[in-house]
Amino acid sequence: MARPTDAQLIAAISHDSNALEELYRRHRIAVMRFAAKRATSPHEVVDLVGAVWLEVISSIARFDDAYDDALPWILGIASNLCAADHRRRSRERELIERLGGRRSIDADDLVRLEEQIDADTVAPALRRELEALPPSERVIAELVFIDELTPGQAAHALGLSGAAARMRLTRARRKLRHAAGRSLPSSARAIAREVTP
Repeated sequence: MARPTDAQLIAAISHDSNALEELYRRHRIAVMRFAAKRATSPHEVVDLVGAVWLEVISSIARFDDAYDDALPWILGIASNLCAADHRRRSRERELIERLGGRRSIDADDLVRLEEQIDADTVAPALRRELEALPPSERVIAELVFIDELTPGQAAHALGLSGAAARMRLTRARRKLRHAAGRSLPSSARAIAREVTP
C-alpha cells in the first residue's frame, strides 16, 4: 500500500486517530528545529512546539489540499506564532522604554508590585495543586489557565464536547480554589481567585 500524502492524512484526521499521529511523526523534528532556532531556552522550545501543534489541530480545515506536503503550512503556522510573540514582546519593550524614567512610582504602582510579588509566591503552590489534579482535569486546566486558550478552544483541542470540557474545568477550578483557601497565605488568596475565575 502506498504511503499516504500529508494531504490525505489531514483529510483523514477527523475519522482516523492515527492520521494526526503520523503527521506529527513526519514533521516533529522539523518543527523542533524551527523552534530551537528561535527560542532562548528549552522551555520556550517545548512551548512553541506545543503551540504549533495545537494551532495545526485547530486550523486543519484551512489546509489547502492542493498541496501534498504539509510542512510548509505547518512552518507557516509556526512563523505566525513567532511573529505574534515577537510583536507582543516589542510592544512591551516600547512601553517600558516610553515609561522608563518619566515618572515616579505612585501608590497604584506599589500595589501592583505587591500583587506581582504575591502572585510569584502563590504560583508554585498553585502549580503543585494543578499537577495533583486528575489528568483529565489537569490537561484542560493547563490549556485554559496557562496556555490561555478559551474553554471552547481547549475542548476542541482535546476533542471534547463543550459540556464535558466545562464540567472538567469547573471541577478543576473548584479544587484549585479550595487548595488556595486552605494552603496559601491570606494575602495571596485574592490572586489565586483571579487565576482561577
